[in-house]
Amino acid sequence: MEVLYLLIPIALVLVLIIGLAFFWAIRSGQYEDMEGPAYRILMDDDDPMIPGNEDREQERTPEEDDRNGDHKP
Repeated sequence: MEVLYLLIPIALVLVLIIGLAFFWAIRSGQYEDMEGPAYRILMDDDDPMIPGNEDREQERTPEEDDRNGDHKP
């Protein structure tokens, strides 16, 4: 029974620390963009890194650039 005098304050301190860490994460914007990383992995920006596609960047036509949203001045 005496062990509860030690475990309850330790549990309360632990809850306080976890709560502070959670509120810090919310206030600092850690949960702002939950869908961005999921869509970023689907984007096709790593084609030149695939073996055999090194020349693909030079072979694009202006029509392909417009379809992909790459508007270069």
